Amino acid sequence: MEEKFDPLVAEWFAFVKNPNFNLVEKCLKFAQILEYPDLDVDDYIKKISKIGMSLKESINDVKNPTYLISMLNEHLFENLGFSGDDDDYYNPKNNFLNEVIDKKSGIPITLSILYVEVAKFIGLDLKIAGFPGHILVKYNEEMILDPFYDGRLVDIDDLQEILDVNFGGELEFQPEYLDEVKPEQILVRMTRNLKNSYVQSFVYDKALRCVNMVLAIEPESPEDIRDKGILEDRMLNHEIALKYLNKYLEINPNAEDVDFILELIRSIKSKN
Repeated sequence: MEEKFDPLVAEWFAFVKNPNFNLVEKCLKFAQILEYPDLDVDDYIKKISKIGMSLKESINDVKNPTYLISMLNEHLFENLGFSGDDDDYYNPKNNFLNEVIDKKSGIPITLSILYVEVAKFIGLDLKIAGFPGHILVKYNEEMILDPFYDGRLVDIDDLQEILDVNFGGELEFQPEYLDEVKPEQILVRMTRNLKNSYVQSFVYDKALRCVNMVLAIEPESPEDIRDKGILEDRMLNHEIALKYLNKYLEINPNAEDVDFILELIRSIKSKN
């Protein structure tokens, strides 16, 4: 059984690799490809610009970064009412920047993208830090901010608490967890988030497209090769499933889930 060519995955790959588009444009293209074919990308760029310009007009000439961050937080979270979506965290819509702008809530990754973009309007050069399980934002190395919780300043204890919540106390804080992540890595992470949301909603066809979008960028990623095999099986594409599950075992023979994957392979073969 041959894999079908997906023109949307090809379009996505070309867009991600195009240096003429910035992260916000790529995020909006991501939404357009996956869920909102009629999305007007320029319209949402104008909405972000309106947010940024209204912030710029509200501040004085002080260039102190602490003051600017305080005004950014007040503008986004108090005046405009943006917030982290604790109630429906895993809703797939939280991964789409247009939805986050419209409903004024999202998850750490999408709120951080918006936060960093709006900050540019007042001359703040913020970076996105790829913290495990919870994207954060930093100003230089001394200020770590959490846009999911109204842009609060976080310290080492807060960071360890975030890790404990997400990893059950099994992960100790490491300074490299606060390293800046590049746009392509952010887009891959967002795509994986969305894949997980679709899987939890049993929307396997869209989850599979997300995996294919990641593999277009990172073709040797073990976890995505494994997940493609699992999802192909759920879509009843057994030959393709076996191909990817076997490939996963080849490149990751000591994986913790080897027994599960071997059992899945046996189960698929018994169906044929």
